[in-house]
Amino acid sequence: MPVLERFFPAAEPGRRRRTGEEPMPFPMGSLPGYQQGTLAWDLPEMIKMVKLVWKSKGELRGAKHRGVLESEDALSGSADTTLSGEIGTKKKVKRLLSFQRYFHASRLLRGIVPQASLYLLDEDYLGQARHMLSKVGMWDFDIFLFDRLTNGNSLVTLLCHLFNVHGLIHHFQLDMVTLHRFLVMVQEDYHSQNPYHNAVHAADVTQAMHCYLREPKLANFLTPSDVMLGLLAAAAHDVDHPGVNQPFLIKTKHHLASLYQNVSVLENHHWRSTIGMLRESRLLAHLPKEVTQDIEQQLGSLILATDINRQNEFLIRLKSHLDNQDLRLEDAQDRHFMLQIALKCADICNPCRLWDLSKQWSERVCEEFYRQGDLEQKFELEISPLCNQQKDTIPSIQIGFMTYIVEPLFERWAQFTGDTPLSENMLNHLRRNKAKWRSLLHKQHSSSRSNDHSGQVTDSQEQTLNEEETP
Repeated sequence: MPVLERFFPAAEPGRRRRTGEEPMPFPMGSLPGYQQGTLAWDLPEMIKMVKLVWKSKGELRGAKHRGVLESEDALSGSADTTLSGEIGTKKKVKRLLSFQRYFHASRLLRGIVPQASLYLLDEDYLGQARHMLSKVGMWDFDIFLFDRLTNGNSLVTLLCHLFNVHGLIHHFQLDMVTLHRFLVMVQEDYHSQNPYHNAVHAADVTQAMHCYLREPKLANFLTPSDVMLGLLAAAAHDVDHPGVNQPFLIKTKHHLASLYQNVSVLENHHWRSTIGMLRESRLLAHLPKEVTQDIEQQLGSLILATDINRQNEFLIRLKSHLDNQDLRLEDAQDRHFMLQIALKCADICNPCRLWDLSKQWSERVCEEFYRQGDLEQKFELEISPLCNQQKDTIPSIQIGFMTYIVEPLFERWAQFTGDTPLSENMLNHLRRNKAKWRSLLHKQHSSSRSNDHSGQVTDSQEQTLNEEETP
């Protein structure tokens, strides 16, 4: 029996915990989010908790800047130990801390005090944000609008809400202030200057993961532990992403590439950073040690599955399970595999969103590619595939991505779920969006303006595409 299930066995349907009784999980059919009634925490109460945590958050930031974090230091073992006597304090801090934390620490060393963001919802937007959260399970959820309504705090607000909806706060007896502290750490370790790999992307993936966790084929077998792992992995799967890909880190001989031996470099770093924040925040410190160790390992397995280089590995395995009809979701290993597939789907679901949302994500990810290409050109490195703005247009990049990466995965996901309304909706959006990008690519090829290679969608092109779209 898995470690988590030994400590948190299944509860009787609909049964509530009595005073003095040990915490028991909610079966999926009896979670607060699936019943009518008042939740244990609503959004205004969460905002009050934000106010209470403000002072402790400031103290936490001070602790981080003093170098308390030892996430990769503790996990990389002897490799860092051999370096400790050879490098100076400042260089050691730079190598051990993450990209984002080193940036903050270096600002403090220069005497620059970073401006703290005010993670409080404006009262004028509170009602709108609450209304959006009531529809968080809808596929047309606009994460860009939600991020504006929450004052750039979409990831923290969304996770607090989902942990409450799924009954995780009650089941795992989580302290709300500590939970918020951890989520703030995660959100702040995303780089807001990245066009794509930022906290809004993490919130978007988390919202998609929430939708997938509600698919009946999966939801009927999930335990609270599975749900928490899925949401945590979605929220932290790209934490501290530097805005460049693995080949860039390898050819620039970055220390992370050496540390992880050029294998799933970024994914390993996201996982180890997440573990560091979990330990520092002490979110799970009240749980038995073997439970927290199991959570850390399963988080790693989920986050490492998002490595795009392992796409065929997971597709082949999923196809084999579906063809042989041998998936047994009562088995923890099979459930974990489908959580990996769900996270992979959530990570690349942008082409399956509504056109307006999908187009924004497409332009953002290509802008990040182009920035890397500019860096490579500046330092006289070979420009990576898809990163040459003069040759790689947004439509051509997106059509290739949809054809070879997205379509095969989502067709198998639809086969697993049994062609549910959500799966059909996603595939329909995917086909429409691909047709629109094809139309744009055709217009670019037939255009006499040879100097326009950016692939940006103009207002006139957008109007034409909307007129051509069939319902």
